[in-house]
Amino acid sequence: MIKGFKDFISNGNVLELAVAVIIGAAFKPIVDAITNVIMGIIGALVGQPNFDSVLQFTINGSDPIQPGTIITALVNFLLIAAAVYFAIVLPMNKLKERKAVEEVEEEEEPSEDVKLLAEIRDLLASKNA
Repeated sequence: MIKGFKDFISNGNVLELAVAVIIGAAFKPIVDAITNVIMGIIGALVGQPNFDSVLQFTINGSDPIQPGTIITALVNFLLIAAAVYFAIVLPMNKLKERKAVEEVEEEEEPSEDVKLLAEIRDLLASKNA
């Protein structure tokens, strides 16, 4: 039972997920700072960086219903998604593309041994024909 747990914990996917959670938690202040800057710019342009009270209404004197909170959450989500994409995903994709191109270039050139064997094969094939 303990061996199974050790195997589960030492599985690469579990460790990668744990690292991702830790890095994500450490990345949160950066994303929050970017969000605050962009929301400040939106506030300067629109006049209010917090959309919570936009479209606010009440029904029969109840607590105010604030559909603007959805707009605020959506803007925050889009800003966070853009920050993560441009800071992490895009550079990683470029790095993977660069490595893939290097691997293809390395694979295209056969080694000297392979060239020599191909030449011997071709000579034997021409003698047998």
